[in-house]
Amino acid sequence: MTLQEEITRRRTFAVIAHPDAGKTTLTEKLLLFGGAIQQAGAVKARGENRHARSDWMKVEQERGISVASSVMNFEYENITFNLLDTPGHEDFSEDTYRVLTAVDSAVMVLDSAKGIETQTKKLFEVCRLRNVPIITFINKLDREGLDPFCLLDDIEKTLALDVTPASWPIGMGKDFLGCYDLLNDQLILMNKTGSKTLINSTIETCKGLDDPKLDALLPAHAVAKLREDVTMVRELCPAFDKELYLAGALTPVFFGSAINNFGVKEVLEGLHNLAPTPREQPAAERTVSPSENKVTGFVFKIQANMDPKHRDRIAFMRICSGHFKRGMTLNQVRTGKGLKVPTPVMFLAQERELAEDAYAGDIIGIPNHGQLRIGDTLTEGEKLHFTGIPSFAPELLKSVRALDPLKSKHLGNALQQIAEEGGASVFKPIVGAEWIVGVVGALQFEVMADRIRTEFNIPVAFEPTQYYTARWVECDDKNIMKKFLDANQISIAEDHDGATVFLARNAWHLNKV
Repeated sequence: MTLQEEITRRRTFAVIAHPDAGKTTLTEKLLLFGGAIQQAGAVKARGENRHARSDWMKVEQERGISVASSVMNFEYENITFNLLDTPGHEDFSEDTYRVLTAVDSAVMVLDSAKGIETQTKKLFEVCRLRNVPIITFINKLDREGLDPFCLLDDIEKTLALDVTPASWPIGMGKDFLGCYDLLNDQLILMNKTGSKTLINSTIETCKGLDDPKLDALLPAHAVAKLREDVTMVRELCPAFDKELYLAGALTPVFFGSAINNFGVKEVLEGLHNLAPTPREQPAAERTVSPSENKVTGFVFKIQANMDPKHRDRIAFMRICSGHFKRGMTLNQVRTGKGLKVPTPVMFLAQERELAEDAYAGDIIGIPNHGQLRIGDTLTEGEKLHFTGIPSFAPELLKSVRALDPLKSKHLGNALQQIAEEGGASVFKPIVGAEWIVGVVGALQFEVMADRIRTEFNIPVAFEPTQYYTARWVECDDKNIMKKFLDANQISIAEDHDGATVFLARNAWHLNKV
């Protein structure tokens, strides 16, 4: 297969949603239908089935929420999909924002009872900055929810996005019978007693809405309402336009119930047929085309301790161009050094396998010992700096100490590893022996404490600190910098990279400087 043919086979997408809209459940079911897993672990199931496959961290399994994005690679009908499941909780939005720089399209999951929620809107705005095409999946049709027309209106008005229903629900809640596929003119009926691990629908091909087959298969009132609704939809909503979808201006809307395996296959088919192939990536120097022969890529995430038995550290790299082969030596632009990649890996959440080769659009993991940082660019020699990978100033600061004083030294190593993942900022004040941790959301402190306890066996306590916020300090003139450091010694710290940071005690202190 030629380079161009391999690239054309790639689809790299993220699943975004407000917490509890059913994002992780949809991710599991996409993997199930894609043949990547044999049994989906429903989030609320019992016993061994309880944990979703993409929620592999111990803390995620204990709490039933996603706190780290995970990457899953699977094949479906000769297309290679790279699926990135993201945390829905706003306290972990840093991770999600970075992931959205590494994808070419997204699936937005909405709860049919709630419509657009705050976190959905925030994540959509990040997608809009990069004109990421979005497919919408309205979930939980097996429960009572808002009228479908109200949901379409909500998407259109709240997100300023044109909508085109790709399917239309027949009933809702206990009266939910299935959907009518508007793109292919077929009736998709839900099997009420179906298995939760198999495709749970019967497809009947129809010749339009006037097909007498509809009257035979559905109750009279449901057929009448379906015909009336679809007539209105076709009058009120624009016809599907692939160019507008690829430009991020229109979203096809699918309806279904992920927990019941209904409507998921249609979303997968939608991604297969509609989602874009790898797109061009912006760099400070120029725009990089995926079909270029030379390999380029950027690191958008680092994860430590994916395998608790080994203190490993994996850098997730999005390949932007070229054909990557195992054993290649790539140039790390930030340091100017060569980096040999003998054991690159492909993922299914925590599980992984050696990647012999990879193409533009693929996500590979590079095991390393701290050489790679978030935002690093790797090339075959050209000096490029990919843009758009966000970094955030922490909004909440606390000091952290080991409950066992003998483990204080090891605590520093644990904090260093977690800081390198980009999940939190860690500061060591020049004066004093305490460690200061800065995060964007309060739940991150709890998750950090859990991770340090389970992964490093160091119970810790987070305590209030006198500091209010942190700002990084840079200056080309060494004399001015020295003067500033001498004058503010008690407020100066270093982060995990050794960069100078000013810790302000309050807003007045920050503005005074």
